[in-house]
Amino acid sequence: MNKSLLTVCVAASAMLMATGCNQARNTHDADVQAITELENQWNQAYAAKDTEKIVANYDDNAVLMAPGAAASVGKDAIRTAIKQMISDPAMTLKFQASKVDTSTSGDMGYTHGSYTLTLTDPESKRLINDHGSYVTVYRKEANGSWKAVSDIASSAVPPPPSSPTPAPKTHK
Repeated sequence: MNKSLLTVCVAASAMLMATGCNQARNTHDADVQAITELENQWNQAYAAKDTEKIVANYDDNAVLMAPGAAASVGKDAIRTAIKQMISDPAMTLKFQASKVDTSTSGDMGYTHGSYTLTLTDPESKRLINDHGSYVTVYRKEANGSWKAVSDIASSAVPPPPSSPTPAPKTHK
């Protein structure tokens, strides 16, 4: 009888441990919610033009690729690009994910969606109203937070026509 009770206890413990492990790994919905909330806070940081809160969303080695600009690699380069962008009094940026998902392992995630951006053209001083799509790839940190490792935006607005190059003068 003691042997039967021991067998039942061992089997029950094994089931509880297996169930507990599966529940610990199944964080998909919570991770999707965390990334969604992160992007909501990120939008608020852009609205407040808070450089440090914006940059805090990036991994130290992240890459930011924005339309019409060279890639910014690393947090310091991203900080410089963000400071320049938000120094424009007319700057507004809003983005909205249409898809948020994470990997089965729960260590990577991504969003994609649309954005609207208003900036002042440095040459003409006219407002530029841009819109397009974006993809952001996230990595889950050891502390459970999410950081962007790759952030790319693609404008749907065609670039302005370039000024015609004047014909070279000929000497007679």
